[in-house]
Amino acid sequence: MATTQEAKPKGAALLDGIRSSSWQSRIAVAIVAALVVLLLVQAVRDPGQFVSQLLIGLTNGAILALIALGYTLVYGIIELINFAHGDNFMIGSFVGVTVLSGTFLGLGFFASIGADSGVALKVVGVLLALLVAMIACGLINVGIERVAYKPLRNAPRLAVLITAIGMSFILQNVGLVWKGASQISFPNLISDANALASFTDAVSYRWKDLFVVLVTVPLLAGLSYFIRSTRQGKAMRAVAQDKEAAAMMGINVNRTISVTFLLGGILAGASGVMFGLFNGTTVFDLGFRQGLFAFTAAVLGGIGNLTGAVVGGILIGVIGSMTDQYIGVRWTDIAIFTVLILVLVFRPRGLLGDRSAVQGGGGE
Repeated sequence: MATTQEAKPKGAALLDGIRSSSWQSRIAVAIVAALVVLLLVQAVRDPGQFVSQLLIGLTNGAILALIALGYTLVYGIIELINFAHGDNFMIGSFVGVTVLSGTFLGLGFFASIGADSGVALKVVGVLLALLVAMIACGLINVGIERVAYKPLRNAPRLAVLITAIGMSFILQNVGLVWKGASQISFPNLISDANALASFTDAVSYRWKDLFVVLVTVPLLAGLSYFIRSTRQGKAMRAVAQDKEAAAMMGINVNRTISVTFLLGGILAGASGVMFGLFNGTTVFDLGFRQGLFAFTAAVLGGIGNLTGAVVGGILIGVIGSMTDQYIGVRWTDIAIFTVLILVLVFRPRGLLGDRSAVQGGGGE
């Protein structure tokens, strides 16, 4: 009897909450509920295919999460959407494929590392490509901040925004001049075989997919440790909350901002190499599309919130993979950018963002 008496007030409170909610909230809930029902129907019809698409979405989402973290790190510190970040990701993929080719500026430094190379050489090649791309993209990001953004730190936001778009076009054209307009093939260093073949044939999960997860998880853990536990990470959080107060406490704000751009560039470089090895190709305008997807992920999760960037990246990856499979590849971009519009209309602060994140202080 006590349980029934307690349940009634809860039910009444739920009904009151529904009645008092805005029509926009009701529409948003109805859309989400309809999508969940459709996905459940597909899961019942073909559970193996559904799980395979879910795993693909998680893998793509892991790459997007790394890119989205670059956006949200910079925004959390200086309230800037660094539109050049996606193109820095593209440069990372170009650096990776160049390292694996063993040739730079027409000079051959070592034999190319390809599908016919030994296992040990492939491992060394992948690690070397990741390391060089991370360093190169980190330094590029720091250079962009020093040359393009730092002089405009006290300028109107529109001037900084236009500069960020300009830097995006510059990096895109650097890639065009460097590698040309055609797609560049990555060597097939990681097997396309099903990693779950020993357990089940119904679910497909390639070794390439597992590689992305194995690289992403340590990067996310390392970033989380750096921001939460190191002295420089605490300085970043302090600057995100109040630059003037942080400076009065002896924190070097300029160095902290540079470190933030360095971290974002490192993540962009790693994700660029992983994208190339995972998908097998890269191209000079890759950063535009992937950058917009990652920006959507950052907004969805709550821009300025690191956990939100990861959650948003995974959700966008899953939405993209499910759209590819059950609606059509041509509709994927529409579905993802519809999510961006819905989030901006119904919940501008994102799923995990708060008011401080919208204002640039949500560096959680």
